[in-house]
Amino acid sequence: MAETPKLSVEKVLGKLRSNDQKSRDERRSEEMDALDEDIKRMRAQRQRLERHQRRGKDD
Repeated sequence: MAETPKLSVEKVLGKLRSNDQKSRDERRSEEMDALDEDIKRMRAQRQRLERHQRRGKDD
């Protein structure tokens, strides 16, 4: 039977932490993208409302 290579606890923890950090960064990036989309949507909605209000005052 072949021996399996053993990793030190430090190396394993380092790999797990780096993977966790990557997933945390990816999640944060996705949340930021979603918030950016919300901001764009709200700005467009505000502009439409402001245009509609200006038209009402001009009549």
